[in-house]
Amino acid sequence: QVQLVESGGGLVQAGESLRLSCAASGSTFSISTMGWYRQAPGKQRELVATITSGGSITYANSVLGRFTISRDNAKNTVYLQMSGLKPEDTAVYYCTLFRRSQNYWGQGTQVTVSS
Repeated sequence: QVQLVESGGGLVQAGESLRLSCAASGSTFSISTMGWYRQAPGKQRELVATITSGGSITYANSVLGRFTISRDNAKNTVYLQMSGLKPEDTAVYYCTLFRRSQNYWGQGTQVTVSS
């Protein structure tokens, strides 16, 4: 069984930075693709970034050049470093562990960026 716990969200001003963390339980983290989704009220859920077990990374165009996803397999943790934050980045951010049989989701952490 997998559990994901996000942390690091908060309220910041435009242009500032935040680092989100996602700690995963279980023994399969190191071989799993991890990702971050976000969803703002009234908007479609957006896949922000992914990182495979081998370190292959994808980003949404909306965050490219500003966000960095990384992972520390020894700590079963994935990170999302967010720089140059914009008001449109305001959303609940969800950590996701992708598996063939089932995807696992955290509870989310709120990121609010004021203008």
